Amino acid sequence: MAYLSLKDINKIYPNGFHAVHDFNLEIEKGEFIVFVGPSGCGKSTTLRMIAGLEDISKGDFLIDGVRANEKGPRDRGVAMVFQSYALYPQMTVYDNLAFGLTLQGIDEDIIEKKVKNVASILGLTDYLDRLPKALSGGQRQRVAVGRAIIRKVGIFLMDEPLSNLDAKQRVTMRSEITDIHQKTGSTTIYVTHDQTEAMTMADRIVVMKEGYIQQVGTPYDLYFNPVNVFVAGFIGEPPMNFVRAVVKKGKITIGKNTLDISSKLGDKATKYEGKEIVFGFRPEAIVLGESSDSLLIKASVELTELLGDNTNVYVDIQGERAILKVNPHDTPEMDSDISFSIPMESVYLFDGETEKRI
Repeated sequence: MAYLSLKDINKIYPNGFHAVHDFNLEIEKGEFIVFVGPSGCGKSTTLRMIAGLEDISKGDFLIDGVRANEKGPRDRGVAMVFQSYALYPQMTVYDNLAFGLTLQGIDEDIIEKKVKNVASILGLTDYLDRLPKALSGGQRQRVAVGRAIIRKVGIFLMDEPLSNLDAKQRVTMRSEITDIHQKTGSTTIYVTHDQTEAMTMADRIVVMKEGYIQQVGTPYDLYFNPVNVFVAGFIGEPPMNFVRAVVKKGKITIGKNTLDISSKLGDKATKYEGKEIVFGFRPEAIVLGESSDSLLIKASVELTELLGDNTNVYVDIQGERAILKVNPHDTPEMDSDISFSIPMESVYLFDGETEKRI
């Protein structure tokens, strides 16, 4: 049995708003799980139900096989790191780290040993006598993480912990949190709206939309095998390109380009004859010019963005917009006409009505 089990979890508020629908997930001990999705998708609400900060309207939440719906936060063996850090401003870093242990009546010598050990792990040894206001955002976040891990609980819950940091600090803290997880071995559930955080940190990702789970899988699974248009468009930066088109005799027309997708449709070609599909391809999956076993598309360049290791090229395909990711040394000229190829194995097709992967 999984360490954490969420079975048909629902959250319905008194005003009737249904925030989370039939959430089912099994989490193994020591896993790093990331809930990702746009604002309002229910990811933080689900995390708060796991923490015991929100009541579960329907369903069962089990910790190590034992129902925990009615248990309070303290009895669930969880530690939570919030977006706002929630540090005590009048206390030094040392006292912030020690506070929870002090409340438990633990001997001062043991507390000092634990605090110094956690401070060493997080690079806070030189800041133990400082107040939070004297720390950078990244240092304050490390104190918040340290206050959680010092309790030696089995479950860490993190709600958008890096959203208040700048881009460089977020990159640093991502690696630090991953390193802490590996050292502690605790089960971690992490909430973010940033798909880059999800892809770089998670063992498995739970993609949510409007209170429903869209897909659960490894970063690799979600990137290369998305189950629907939403997941395909949410995971990846820049996002996947999508064009709607009607299938006619195994072909679709995009602008003035006629593309034969019959081999991709396979035995479903008859089913989709005369119906709309969503044609998708990732920006980096293209090859400039012609290539064998590929679909050739002609387009005009509208804008280029040099990012150092690659260039984003925004193109117009006779009324359809797309983003291409190319080698910076191959950056085409603005307003020029180009041709690019999409290898057939890099083509994604989705049902035009359900938006599910074909």
